[in-house]
Amino acid sequence: MKTDISPIEQTPDPQRRQTLQGMAGILAGMAAPALMSSSVWAQSAFPNKPITLIAPWPPGGSSDAVMRAFAESASRALGVSVVVDNRPGAGGTLGATAMVNARPDGYMLTQLPLGVYRLPHMQKMAFDPVKDLTHIACLTGYTFGLVATMDAPFKTLKEMVAYAKANPGKVEYGSTGTGTTPHLAIEEFSQKAGIDLNHIPYKGSAELMQAILGGHIRVMSGTTEFAPLVKEGKLRLLATLGRNRTKAFPDIPTVKESGWDTITESPFGIGGPKGMDPAVVRILHDAFKKTLEDPKVLETLDRFFQPVIYMGTEEYTRYGARTFEAERATIERLGLAKKS
Repeated sequence: MKTDISPIEQTPDPQRRQTLQGMAGILAGMAAPALMSSSVWAQSAFPNKPITLIAPWPPGGSSDAVMRAFAESASRALGVSVVVDNRPGAGGTLGATAMVNARPDGYMLTQLPLGVYRLPHMQKMAFDPVKDLTHIACLTGYTFGLVATMDAPFKTLKEMVAYAKANPGKVEYGSTGTGTTPHLAIEEFSQKAGIDLNHIPYKGSAELMQAILGGHIRVMSGTTEFAPLVKEGKLRLLATLGRNRTKAFPDIPTVKESGWDTITESPFGIGGPKGMDPAVVRILHDAFKKTLEDPKVLETLDRFFQPVIYMGTEEYTRYGARTFEAERATIERLGLAKKS
């Protein structure tokens, strides 16, 4: 006798179908993180611990104050602490050097002063500023000036040049280190003015200010850490080195206006190691860009007469490559290129 048996496959079971669909959903959910791109994953996970921001200068100077203002503001934007790590010396390049062996996860960043693009042309360095760094955002820049003590035997830049010519080798000036922008700006100016100045390098602006206020040097080339003391009448500003006069000292001429074709400007921003995830770079860029809207940050920049100079990631990256080549030409013209 033949018995008809209907296969269960041919008899739809609504409850069983729901169970299988539920299991498939759970498995898909478990697999989702593995299928997510690294950028999306980074966006959802970063940052989840403190970030270190290297300030390649000693504590107490204008650069340190500005970097701490940026760090405090970025901490609020990112929701984690941004801790400033002072690493002075080597012309402000120790932060870039640290990036070579740092993990490109966004938790180790550094300020990128102009010396980062210059010193590799002058001496062997552990990093290449184009190949070994991620440029995140440019934020501001230094205003440079040549300052003298109030008892110096000259009151203007032209008088200083005349004095230096009459007393060759007797005028000493300090800077924030060999190969830094304040140093090379005056070396270029000295060549064009035909004078011989003795350079004394210091580890940073705080040490430099102590030297000139203590009477150890008569002249200094530096950033606007000198500005409050000029305002107070404790130091005399001979000239500024930018393209235009500064808003803070509209009556003080530039070096170029004084008769010597020397213009020195120095934007700086934040960078990290090469190979950073674009999503992490974007998060950091947006946070640091937001600091430029923070009244406390703007107040600090105004105190040291530093303008807002913003460049996004792509523009800042192009600036870095362009400046690296421009600095090569400057170093070769001054005869300071490293021996091959």
